[in-house]
Amino acid sequence: MINMVDESPETQSFEESEPTEQFDVIYSCLRCGTTATNTELSRLPEIKCICGFRVFTKSRPPVVKSVKAV
Repeated sequence: MINMVDESPETQSFEESEPTEQFDVIYSCLRCGTTATNTELSRLPEIKCICGFRVFTKSRPPVVKSVKAV
């Protein structure tokens, strides 16, 4: 017996139809300036740069926000 299922867009949930945007945070080493993403740092057993330094700074995105005065 074959069951036919209606796969119309109305039956899909809202969460499946809307893609979620994920931004990857970029960190840079304070000593040597090497950049690493959050996912790269989470794979390592300890958070440490290739130079051995453990202090990272969060890099700002190149997007400039402008706010209108009211």
